[in-house]
Amino acid sequence: MHAHKVRLHDLQTVNHISSMALSTSADSTTALITILLLLLLLHGGSSTAQSDVDLLEFPLNLEYLEAEFFSWGALGRGLDSIEPNLTMGGPSPVGVRKANLSPLVQDIIAQFAYQEFGHLRAIKRTVPGFPRPLLNLSIPTFATIMNNAFGRTLFPPFNPYANDINYLLASYVIPYVGLTGYVGTAPRLQNATSKALVAGLLGVEAGQDAVIRTLLYERAQQRVLPYHFTVAEFTVRISSLRDRLGNEGLKDEGLIVPPSQGVGGGITGNILAGNQNSLAFNRTPEEVLRIVYGTGEVNVPGGFYPRGANGRIAQSFL
Repeated sequence: MHAHKVRLHDLQTVNHISSMALSTSADSTTALITILLLLLLLHGGSSTAQSDVDLLEFPLNLEYLEAEFFSWGALGRGLDSIEPNLTMGGPSPVGVRKANLSPLVQDIIAQFAYQEFGHLRAIKRTVPGFPRPLLNLSIPTFATIMNNAFGRTLFPPFNPYANDINYLLASYVIPYVGLTGYVGTAPRLQNATSKALVAGLLGVEAGQDAVIRTLLYERAQQRVLPYHFTVAEFTVRISSLRDRLGNEGLKDEGLIVPPSQGVGGGITGNILAGNQNSLAFNRTPEEVLRIVYGTGEVNVPGGFYPRGANGRIAQSFL
């Protein structure tokens, strides 16, 4: 049932009380005030503020992206095949395909995919939601991201679907942005139901990011063939790119950091990203859009969202 609706039982209760009030009281004004107060109490207890609705719907853009990327990468098919109702009629993603993964990584990514399906269901049980936006998950999209991260054209073009390392690096690009978005959203929510939902979503998104970072950390000094850069160097470059696009200071860190920036002020290993107190960084919807569009501009779509993201917040900038 939609959060804005008053239950049938509540309406029947109000009708019964109103009949009693009007028949037993000579003061119809007092009776009317009583009825209005009851309606406000019954309706207000279950309603979701419009600002909460917008903030809860916005992450659907990232959840759709993650659901398709993980599902196709591990299973070779996506929402259109597995849970078509979740798409709400939105266009099919472009360029996505099954990745060449080892059994372990394929198993992990498959679990991520079904977790994302659950996130889509959970959000849409709380707010109306919107159709899946057009997503570009093609090799050229990821290749452009990596080229921008390194400030040069990599040859051959980076292929996210080629092997475990490439796919994990491509995965490094995505969930962390949603994670920081949820951290930024949490303090802006008004409704207890909204806060509980975001807390649950954030917990799993943080877990996914931790798993991806751990798998990459194990390979930190390994070269990403055929390039002359290590896994750690890729993560540092990707994080720096996201900070530049977000344009709100340091909110991203690779797997290796300067000692002064590390945990305890002297460790270069950086298994989890966080501020000086090891608290997660936060991002606004505007920062998220500048990053996932790849343009650094909130009103210039591109990257994963060639037609722009959906929802009131994203559409208000277009």
